[in-house]
Amino acid sequence: MSEFDYIIVGAGSAGCVLADRLSASGKHSVLVLEAGGTDSRFWIKVPLGYAFTFFDAAVNWRYTAEPDEGLNGRAAYWPRGKVVGGSGSINAMAYLRGLPHDFDDWERAGATGWNAETVWATYDRLERHCETRADGSSVCRGDGALVVSDLGERMHPFSRRFLEAAEEIGFPLTKDMNGQSPEGFSYYRSNVHRGRRWSSADAFFRPALRRSNVQLVSTVLVDKILMRDRRAIGVQYRQGGELVRVHARREVIVSAGAVNTPQLLQLSGIGPGELLQSMGIDVAQDLREVGRGLQDHLTISHYFEASEPTLNSRISGKLGQLKAGLQYLLMRSGPLSVPVNQVGGFVRSSPDEPVPDLQAYCNPASYSIRSDGQPVIDSEPGFLLCGQPCRPTSRGEIRITSSDPTVPPLIQPNSLSTEKDRADAVKALHLIRALARAPTMRRVTVACKGPDVKRMSDDEMLANFREKAVTNYHPTCTCRMGRDAGDSVLDSRLRVHGVEGLRVVDASAFPNITSGNTNAPTMMLALRAADLILEDARAGETGGYSAA
Repeated sequence: MSEFDYIIVGAGSAGCVLADRLSASGKHSVLVLEAGGTDSRFWIKVPLGYAFTFFDAAVNWRYTAEPDEGLNGRAAYWPRGKVVGGSGSINAMAYLRGLPHDFDDWERAGATGWNAETVWATYDRLERHCETRADGSSVCRGDGALVVSDLGERMHPFSRRFLEAAEEIGFPLTKDMNGQSPEGFSYYRSNVHRGRRWSSADAFFRPALRRSNVQLVSTVLVDKILMRDRRAIGVQYRQGGELVRVHARREVIVSAGAVNTPQLLQLSGIGPGELLQSMGIDVAQDLREVGRGLQDHLTISHYFEASEPTLNSRISGKLGQLKAGLQYLLMRSGPLSVPVNQVGGFVRSSPDEPVPDLQAYCNPASYSIRSDGQPVIDSEPGFLLCGQPCRPTSRGEIRITSSDPTVPPLIQPNSLSTEKDRADAVKALHLIRALARAPTMRRVTVACKGPDVKRMSDDEMLANFREKAVTNYHPTCTCRMGRDAGDSVLDSRLRVHGVEGLRVVDASAFPNITSGNTNAPTMMLALRAADLILEDARAGETGGYSAA
């Protein structure tokens, strides 16, 4: 078998950071295995182009969840990145750290050392903040590799209406939802740099691949972690119909995401013993929590016709699309250079809430999805108002249904399975209704498209949420950190309980879901994980290594 110090399974948002940091000293060899191919694709790099990768099997696992009782038996579509950069190559590029109490809650759940103070310091090392002006010039601060851009001056003028409406109904405005005062509405920060997506692959992986001690093998399916006496010693993957085995001198690190990571652990004999035995898989480590604890955000959107020009006016029709395309190709500017998620906020559903419990999204565009999955921008001006409960308490599950690694795992979200989550669903629609009723929004609204949220009772709101809410594509917690094997899969150093030489570093390691979008905290987690891995390597060299 070929040997490397570290084998990373997955070149996604976390894996790219790990590959860079673990190889930077030149002392360690790193192999990265990725199921997908290159992210050098036009619609990946164009900020508004993520709509075209939403159903693209070339870069997307295109999972489907089980029928969900809480959502009237609907089976939700779950896009997941199958490409270098992972889901960070196909997401909407909204960059949100989360709220400080999210991480204090991580520590209370047993993830010692992951409190808000430590996490905020890690973010500061990760990021470089750039303000992009209307003329295309930028002013930056910070030394991190990940560019986080303030594109407020380039957002569509209609987006200002959302900020005006929020202020009219008593919500504060904040300069930055990642700053010292994250509560309130503002323009979203985006991981966009010079008019292009700036993912973990751009910021970390491409520099790493220039080093001789880093190797990428793409378009391969890892089907097993190789074990010996409860130690991970390597992995087995499929390439061109052949099975290949590679050995890890130090560690195997699984960064395949909240769906694929628990699947791989279970296929490797690490998971609920009864489930594994029913699949004919030898149990290497009976860990009942592998795949359990799944959390995700649900969002509800309402569409409105506008009396003023919105983004629709710029990119609907062949002429508008041609003009926008030329503007982007020639100057890296115009509507294609900015994500569609432009304004939002963390807010409290009532003054009695101790912390913000809702997130709003306000988009200056309206659209529909064709049967082939392609988006169609409405020809008339329109906009979206969206609400999302921040911290759901429902927990679902990921589990294999076959020992065949090519068979997708079962995804059971268990949405709205707690009374709190059902109450929060109604609160999300109250937020949308409050925004829709604000004087500014009434002035620029022609009509609601679909049921009128302004006239719904609470019971009607819950029914509307069950019928229309969708995942916001933030699956987490399926291999979470915690106190011990009774309540979690990992210790606070991301080591799998009872297995030496094996860690999980991706969103599946979150003890609980963060209040906002999960891409930023996933990269933060990976940066701090690299510190822990290198600390343990140094301790091992001096005789102080402590195995999981």
